[in-house]
Amino acid sequence: MNGPAGTPAPREGAGGSAASGPPPEPSGAAPEIVTTPDAGAQPAAPPAGAAAWEAPQEWSAGGRLPRTGGDRSRPEGPRAASLAITAAATVPELLDLPWDVPLEEWPERNLASLPRGISRHVVRFAHLAGAVVAVKETSDHIARHEFHILRRLQRLDVPCVEPVAIVSNRRDADGQELATALVTRHLKFSLPYRALFSQQLRPDTLTRLIDALALLLVRLHLVGFYWGDVSLSNTLFRRDAGSFAAYLVDAETGEIYPELSAGQREYDLEIARVNIAGELMDLMEGGLVDAVDPIETSERIMDSYRRLWSELLDIESFKATDKWRVAERIRRLNDLGFDVEEYSITTSPEGTSFLLQPKVVDAGHHARRLLRLTGLDVQENQARRLLNDMDSYRAANCPELDEDYAAHLWLQQVFEPIVRSIPRDLAGKLEPPEVVHEVLEHRWYMSERQQRFIPLSEAVTSYLEDILRHRRDEANILLNPDTRTLAVLSTEDD
Repeated sequence: MNGPAGTPAPREGAGGSAASGPPPEPSGAAPEIVTTPDAGAQPAAPPAGAAAWEAPQEWSAGGRLPRTGGDRSRPEGPRAASLAITAAATVPELLDLPWDVPLEEWPERNLASLPRGISRHVVRFAHLAGAVVAVKETSDHIARHEFHILRRLQRLDVPCVEPVAIVSNRRDADGQELATALVTRHLKFSLPYRALFSQQLRPDTLTRLIDALALLLVRLHLVGFYWGDVSLSNTLFRRDAGSFAAYLVDAETGEIYPELSAGQREYDLEIARVNIAGELMDLMEGGLVDAVDPIETSERIMDSYRRLWSELLDIESFKATDKWRVAERIRRLNDLGFDVEEYSITTSPEGTSFLLQPKVVDAGHHARRLLRLTGLDVQENQARRLLNDMDSYRAANCPELDEDYAAHLWLQQVFEPIVRSIPRDLAGKLEPPEVVHEVLEHRWYMSERQQRFIPLSEAVTSYLEDILRHRRDEANILLNPDTRTLAVLSTEDD
């Protein structure tokens, strides 16, 4: 791709702006690593002459960039032979992966033994610096678009996979051009929805998955993100104190706007409804769910989404004598896991009624409180459950102490002893906060059955031997899948 004067277009530099690059390197030169700006930097629109294939896709860039492909989507000349890695952090181990080999042909020594899922692209899981990453081959424009979208969503504190790098200008040993690769970090203890149905789950599991997806969609829409391909397949789920927390996986069709219109939100909902219905039909065909109406069940996401959106943002009218309803509205939002940092109250001309509307609604109310008190960074429902136990512990043992010191004692005498008691061979079964939640639930059920006080040590021993030991290993379920899970997940790409 050439600039206005017929010379090679300058490469995109830090922050998305164009900068004059060094002279073209000869073929076979050492790979070039480009590091993206720090988390606080905001990408700028590329000036005239910038390479469109390298520019980040941002709403503020003044329109969509051309989705060109083939040879026209890359610079011409010797520079195209230089491998380019745009990384969100310094990960020198990226150079150890075989980027000169098509992803389908990568050697087994580089791959984590994850089965292939349903995808439009070639996707493989690889070992990188002691962790597992997902590598997806796609077009250069889509890879850069998705990478920058995921970075912006991370800065906005939206649950999504972590982008690691873009690897472009790939060529094989014969000099043939290979597709650009997008690298994201694998989310530990997460499961795709199909893996959740490879075991016997409670009947309401599907409902909880859809509710989790509805909550994720609300959080995305609050920050102005239009998804464009909402589905269970494009989401990962982590257990969250009996419920699920949903994480966005695929953002290639997404856009971030200052604010979404009602039409954009409704269109995302309609896409979700249609996709979920199709996914449920697929599960029924595979014998993984029974007696489910796919259409009726898929419409639950619309009801769940609209109820939550209404509670968060609707204007509420009340009489001047009912000022307590302000605190009540905020309490309801806190119970849903949202903080209200700002709200507006407008009086009627007669001064007899008020209109209340939350202005800043921020998710993660309980998780932030637990992090402040204990330093534990957990899911929202896990935080809610642990905070409830912490408050009960304080009331029963040290009501005279302030909240911060009581939280410190609870951490030392309840949370940490449970985590330390987990044997090494069971450590991969569940996340430690989920284990603590389940131990507390198990203790309560034991007390109910036996009608006596159950010491924490007795409840822990019973839980580890009777429940946790018989659970499948969710940290490694995809790395070492059993035969049934392989059958569920091994659908080849269409």
